[in-house]
Amino acid sequence: MNDIDNIDAITVPVGGGGLISGIAYTVKQIRPSVKVYGVQVTGAPSMYNSIKNNKIECLKSVHTIADGIAVKQPGENTYALVNDYVDDIALVSDDEVASAILALIEKQKMIAEGAGAAAVAAVMFDKFPLKGKRVVSVVSGGNIDVTSLSRVIDRGLLNTGRSSSLLIELIDKPGQLKDISRIIADCGGNVTGVHYEKGNTESVNGCFLRIEMETRDYEHVRLITQSLRDEGFKIL
Repeated sequence: MNDIDNIDAITVPVGGGGLISGIAYTVKQIRPSVKVYGVQVTGAPSMYNSIKNNKIECLKSVHTIADGIAVKQPGENTYALVNDYVDDIALVSDDEVASAILALIEKQKMIAEGAGAAAVAAVMFDKFPLKGKRVVSVVSGGNIDVTSLSRVIDRGLLNTGRSSSLLIELIDKPGQLKDISRIIADCGGNVTGVHYEKGNTESVNGCFLRIEMETRDYEHVRLITQSLRDEGFKIL
C-alpha cells in the first residue's frame, strides 16, 4: 500500500486463511475501497464452502497440485476475519493453476508453486470483476520440485492449445505419414512425436497413428484438424 497508491483490488491465495486475514484487515483500515479477493482450488474449498454456508466446515479430503493451500478446515479466527473483511472468494481448477504457473514462467520469469499461482489464475480466468482494474496478485511461494514443475508445464501447454495430439485412423499403405506431415507443416504445426499401432479398425488393413504436435493455440489445432479432414483423413 505504501509502494503503490492506486490499487483497485488484491487477489490472495487461501488455505487456512492466515495470509488473507492479515492482508484484508490491514488494507481495509488503510483504504476500505480496495477490494480483497480470496482464491481457493476446487480440490480444497474449505474456506470457500465455510463462507458460502455461513459456518465452518471440514472437508473429508483434499486433492490439488496447490498443496500449500490444501487445508481441510479453516480456523475460527481466520474464518471470522475473512467473513468480515474479504469481499469475495472464488475457486480455480488445477488446470487453471497450471496455466498460471506457465504464464508466470514465460511472462515474468518467475517460478511459482501451485498455491502461489492460484491468485494469478483467478485473474487470468476472470473469477472476479477486474477488467480495467489495477490488480495486485500475491504470489506466495515457489516451493515446487522439478518433477512436478515438468508435469505442470506439460499440463499448461495442453490447456492452452500449445501442445496437442491427434489420433488418426488410416489404411496402412505407403505415403500416409508423409501426407499427414505435409498438411501439418503447411498449417505451421510442428510434429514432435509419432506412434503407430495396429488396432481393431473397420478395415483389415487399417491402423492408428497418434501424432503429437507443438501448436500456437486451440484455433491452430482446429485449423490442422480441419485441414486433415478436408484431405480425407479420419480424426478420432
